[in-house]
Amino acid sequence: MAGNGNRTSVDDASQQMIDHAAACGFELAWDRYQALLPQCDFGKLGICCTNCVLGPCRIDPFGEGAECGVCGATADTIAARNLARHVACGAASHSDHGRDVVRTLLETAQGKAEGYEIKNETKLYALAEQFGIETDGKDLRQVALEVAETALADFGRQEGVLRLVSRAPEPLQKKWQRMGVTPTGIDADVVRLMHATHMGVDNDPIHILKQVIRTALSDGWGGSMYATDCSDILFGGPEPIRSRANLGVLRPNAVNVVVHGHEPTLSEMLVAAAQSPDIRNLAEEAGADGFQLAGICCTANEILMRHGIPIAGNFLQQELALATGAVDAMVVDVQCVFPSAVKIAKDMSTRIISTSKKAAFEGVEQIEFDEEHALQSAKKILTAAVEAFKQRDPAAADLPDSSEHLVAGYTVESIFSTLGGTYRPLFRPLNRGIMDGRLRGVAGVVGCNNVKITHDWGHVEMVKELIRNDVLVVQTGCSAIACAKAGLMRPEAADLYAGKGLKEICDAVGIAPVLHVGSCVDNSRILLACVEMVKEGGLGDDLSDLPVAGAAPEWMSEKAMAIATYVAASGIFTVLSEPFPVMGSKAVRQYLTEGMEADFGGMLAFEQDPVAAAHLMIDHINKKREALGLTEMMYEMPEPARKAAAPAK
Repeated sequence: MAGNGNRTSVDDASQQMIDHAAACGFELAWDRYQALLPQCDFGKLGICCTNCVLGPCRIDPFGEGAECGVCGATADTIAARNLARHVACGAASHSDHGRDVVRTLLETAQGKAEGYEIKNETKLYALAEQFGIETDGKDLRQVALEVAETALADFGRQEGVLRLVSRAPEPLQKKWQRMGVTPTGIDADVVRLMHATHMGVDNDPIHILKQVIRTALSDGWGGSMYATDCSDILFGGPEPIRSRANLGVLRPNAVNVVVHGHEPTLSEMLVAAAQSPDIRNLAEEAGADGFQLAGICCTANEILMRHGIPIAGNFLQQELALATGAVDAMVVDVQCVFPSAVKIAKDMSTRIISTSKKAAFEGVEQIEFDEEHALQSAKKILTAAVEAFKQRDPAAADLPDSSEHLVAGYTVESIFSTLGGTYRPLFRPLNRGIMDGRLRGVAGVVGCNNVKITHDWGHVEMVKELIRNDVLVVQTGCSAIACAKAGLMRPEAADLYAGKGLKEICDAVGIAPVLHVGSCVDNSRILLACVEMVKEGGLGDDLSDLPVAGAAPEWMSEKAMAIATYVAASGIFTVLSEPFPVMGSKAVRQYLTEGMEADFGGMLAFEQDPVAAAHLMIDHINKKREALGLTEMMYEMPEPARKAAAPAK
C-alpha cells in the first residue's frame, strides 16, 4: 500500500473505527485485499482475454510465451478490448442514472410522481430554449414534459449528434468530428462499443480506442450532463451551504439513517419524509432524539448540496459507519455498495434496505422505491429504521467524536454569482485572477477511494500541494468528501494552506480554496465551468488552451475510467493514481499517454504519489500559461512539499 506510514487512513475517525472493527472481529475491505495478494499480473496489465471460451488467453509481456490469443488477437487488441468493456460499463452506469432522473422529470410533468415538483424553473426554461422548444402560452408542466421527452430521445438516438454536444466550444466539436468520435446516441454508443469487443469484430487497437472515446463522450456530454441538469430542475439548483462531514455526525440517541449509493430521487424523498410530523412522532414515541440523516458516497453529496444534510463518509467508510453500532438503517440503491455490508449489519441491529429495481443483495430487506408512490416508500423505510432503533442500545454505540465544517453547493450558476456578485454574475474575476498571476490555474480533483492507497491520503496531499501553489481546486465525489473531512472546504483553510495569490482571491470573494461541486455524475459541472472560462475570453478558444488539469488520486471504478477518458478527450490533461489495465500494450499505452494530446489536446498520465502527480498538473498548467503569454506569477512558486510517501508495493 502506498501512503502515509503504517496507517490505513489519514482520517482519525476512520482509523479509530478500523482499529475498533479489528477488535470486534469485523472483516473490512483492507483485510480482503490482503487475503487476495498477490493479484493477477496479467489482469493488471490488461493482457488476459476472456471474451470467448477459446481462452482465457494470456500474452506474456516479456515475449517468452504466446504472442497472440487463439484467434490471433495481439496484446494491443486484447488490452484495447478490455479497456473498451470497462468504459462501456462505466458510461452505462452514469448514463443509466441520468435516464432515471429524466424519467422522474417526465413522470412529474405527467403528474404521476408523488411528492416531486419543478423547483428550478430557470434551468428548465434554459434547457427548453437550447432544445428549440417553444414555451409561450404553455404551462410549466407542458414545458417540462417536452424537455423530458426530448432528453429521453437522446438516450435512444440512432443517428445524428447528441444535443448537448453543442455546449462544447466549436474548435473542440471540430476535433471530435475530424476524429470520428462525436457522440451519436447514449445507448447506441454503448451497444456499438460492446459489439466491437466481441471476438472477431474490431481488431485495430487505435480504432477500438476511438470507439472508447466516443462512448465516454456520450456519457460526459450526454448521460451525466442530463443527470445533473434534470436533478437541478427537479430538486433545485444548489447554492453554497454549510454542513459537516465525518462519522461524528451520527448521534447516539437519534434514529440514524445512512443513505448510500448514487441516485438522488430516493434520498430527496427521505429528506422530505423525515420532516413530516407523523414520522417525527414515531421517532419520539420510540424514545429517539429525532432523525439523523447522513450520507455515504455520492448520494451523500446530492443531499448535502441541496439540503445541507451532513456526510458520514466516503466509499471506504461504508463498513466503518456500520461498525459504530449507531446506524439503524443503511438505505442503498446502486453503485459502490459493498455486498460485505450485510455481514457487519447482521452483528448489529442495523437494517440494510435495498431500494432499486436493478440491484438485489442476498439476505437484505427489499423495499422497492417507486416514484409514483415516492413519499409512501420513504416513510416505510424510515418506519423500519425506527423499529431498528428500538432494538439498539444507544449506550453501546462506539462513535468517533470527529466531524469537520464545510461549505458545499457550488455549481456553474452559483460560481457566476459568487465570483461576480448578485447583480453582475460572470466568470471574469476567475479569468482575471489567472491572467494577473494571482491564480496559477484550476484543477478538478475527483474520484473514489482505493485500498491500494492509504485512505484519503492521495486526495488530501494532492489538493494541499495544488492550493499552496495557487491552483484553485474544484472537487466531486468521494474526493470531495475526503478534503471536506480534512478541513479544506472551509474559507479559513485559505489562511492555513493556500498560496498568497489564491488566498487573496479567497479572501476577496469569501470562498474556500477547494470548492465542492457535487457527486461524481456532476463532473459535467466542471466541463461546463471550463466552457464558461473559454466564453469569458482571454484564456484561449478551446478547453485545451486553458491552464487547467484533472486528477483522480484514488480511483477504482469503471465509471472513473469513462470519466477520465471523456475529460482527456475534451482537451484536459488528467492524472490517475493506478494505471489503466493496459500497460501490457505499448500501442494502447502510448496512445492514451501521448497520442491523444495530438488528436484532442488532452491526454492521461499515471502517477501514484499524489505530490508528484500534483506537480505533473502544475507543470502542465505552467505550459498552458506560457502558451497564452502568461508567464509571470504575482508571487514566487514555493519549494515542492517534502514527499511523505512510503514505497509502493
